[in-house]
Amino acid sequence: MPWLAQLELDYAVSHGRSVVHHRHNGPLRVLRSLYPEGDAVCHNVLVHPPSGLVSGDTLDIRARVASGAHALLTTPGATRFYRTNGAPALQDTRLTLDAGARLEWLPLETIAYSGCDGHNRLQLQLAPGAELIGWDITALGLPHAGLPFVTGRYTQHLELPGQWLEHGTLAAGDALLMDGPLGLAGQRCLGSMFFVTGSAIARERREAALEMTRALIESHALAPRCGVTSPHDQVIVLRALAPMVEPVMQLWQQVWRLWRAHFWEMPAIAPRIWAM
Repeated sequence: MPWLAQLELDYAVSHGRSVVHHRHNGPLRVLRSLYPEGDAVCHNVLVHPPSGLVSGDTLDIRARVASGAHALLTTPGATRFYRTNGAPALQDTRLTLDAGARLEWLPLETIAYSGCDGHNRLQLQLAPGAELIGWDITALGLPHAGLPFVTGRYTQHLELPGQWLEHGTLAAGDALLMDGPLGLAGQRCLGSMFFVTGSAIARERREAALEMTRALIESHALAPRCGVTSPHDQVIVLRALAPMVEPVMQLWQQVWRLWRAHFWEMPAIAPRIWAM
């Protein structure tokens, strides 16, 4: 039988500390809150014990951050879409930020295994003054482990309604898309990183971020297949293609440190789970 796992997270400020109240149904939850950088930022790790999705499974994640609160969410390992037989598998995430809230959505990579029918949907709702740093990294199969992505499909949906939308389906059998020079060009890892706000980003602030990010990626091995742009005055997006996850994750963490310092004047304290 398919599994439905639901998790609701509500962040607020209580006595000067960002705290979370959570409710769950099924095998999806957060454990204790961590404060490696003090009371202002609440770190949580999303735990899904089955560690993967098959036919008909759904992960339903809802997070709301109240005014003045700051949360950081990550995962202990990759999200995996395994082979499906008929019904697709879905991860549906909705992140809502009230005015003046901050959120960092930093999950580890998603792996789409050969034969999967996976749907990964992320929708963002930000009130004026709210700001979010997030990323998504997808690996199509595990070609270096002898498990290439030869059948199946993976659909990705990233949206800030009215300002930014990325929606596309990667079908393993589409040779032009998978291997053509205007498609993935034979690369099997793709990533998007984004800074989005509920109000227009001041031009000087936005241009400075673009310049600093471009300077950083120029010296990186992924520079030929990486670029940053601002498709809307509330959105900055960095994209990359790579043969595997590791160089994308390394670059994304460098940019995360850069953006945290630039936009929020905060040092980057990496979640301890990343070192395990």
